Amino acid sequence: METSGRAATHEVTGPWGGLRRLWLGPTTRLTLPKFVFLRYAAPIALLGLVGLTVANAAFLQDSREMTGWSALLISVLTIGPLVVAVRNPVIAWRFAYPMLIVGAIGAKPTDAWPWAPMHIIAFLAGMLLMAFTQETSITLWATAFNIVVPFLFADSGNAYGIAVLFAAVAFLGDLVARRQRSKVQLAELAEQTELTELERARRAVLEERTRIAREMHDVVAHHMSMIAVQAETAPFRVTDLSEPARAELATIADSARSALSDMRRLLGVLRAEGQEALKAPQPGLDELSLLVDKARQSGVELSVEATVLTSVPEAVGLASYRIIQEALANAARHAPGRPVRLEARAEDERLLLVVRNEIAPDSPPPDEDGDGHGLRGMRERAELLGGTLRTGPDGTGGFRVEVSLPYRDGEEPSK
Repeated sequence: METSGRAATHEVTGPWGGLRRLWLGPTTRLTLPKFVFLRYAAPIALLGLVGLTVANAAFLQDSREMTGWSALLISVLTIGPLVVAVRNPVIAWRFAYPMLIVGAIGAKPTDAWPWAPMHIIAFLAGMLLMAFTQETSITLWATAFNIVVPFLFADSGNAYGIAVLFAAVAFLGDLVARRQRSKVQLAELAEQTELTELERARRAVLEERTRIAREMHDVVAHHMSMIAVQAETAPFRVTDLSEPARAELATIADSARSALSDMRRLLGVLRAEGQEALKAPQPGLDELSLLVDKARQSGVELSVEATVLTSVPEAVGLASYRIIQEALANAARHAPGRPVRLEARAEDERLLLVVRNEIAPDSPPPDEDGDGHGLRGMRERAELLGGTLRTGPDGTGGFRVEVSLPYRDGEEPSK
């Protein structure tokens, strides 16, 4: 059984807060767990309560000489609060407490207990449920009211025993409730501590990556910018430079600015949360032959038509390598055993990559979902560099992946 609305019970504090909540509220309602066996237990419990009510009525008729209807009415009002106690034990106590007084009226002087046995069992069950689910202050006030009644209606010898019984039931329920709440609080504290440690570690990693990115930007980017500026202005400051030297300085300036662009992209990765730092040198088109060999060794029937591409910027080379790698993997996955053709060439200051494979009759279409994988991942890589990617059937029974990537700063591959 879980309690809801516990926060509302903290609105009134102080020594009189429990007394006010006991009689006026707010109270804590109980939410029954959705167990299947409760569907069968509820009718059985109701049947048991009916049995207690009938037995209590029979006791009142025999010992108190009440009429049948009077005994039945008092018994219903005496046992009935247990039904309410399942959802709200404080409200049930408000009904049961007056009946504790009414049930003691008319007791014989020779009776050790001024109540029917079924009455006291039902009252103690409701009291135990209230002590188990409510705050200690509410339980203490209810117990204080309870122990007054025995001294009013029972003989002095039994009054102390009944008062101790009431106090023991309340203490037992409150003790179990305290231990249960302590377990919940410890579990919540452990969970919060773990989350705090994880957040602290994540924040430390992010701060370190941000610091590295800032230092690279402040130091390395500054020097690379100076190199580019000096290389570009050298022909104007030194007038007797030869044409080969001027061309060499222009190449240095272009390389410096290309390195600046690549470094800015890497700094973006360092500053991004959820990105893993690169731990190994990244491949490029100079390793295309190794990629082709691996594909052929895995059983792909691959033919290649590629020009010699030696001056491709590193960022473009890395994107090209990953796109070709993913396209070959898709071809092997969706059309195993079918021929695949790879083309790589320079065309109008753009790098053109084409991967075409025959489509198997029962092959599912390539998946564009995923984070950095599939067609979506290839498209993101191409668009990041200002390129384009087109995919789809080529009209001749094959599937075609065509990528066009621009060169930067006028750099062109050697053909």
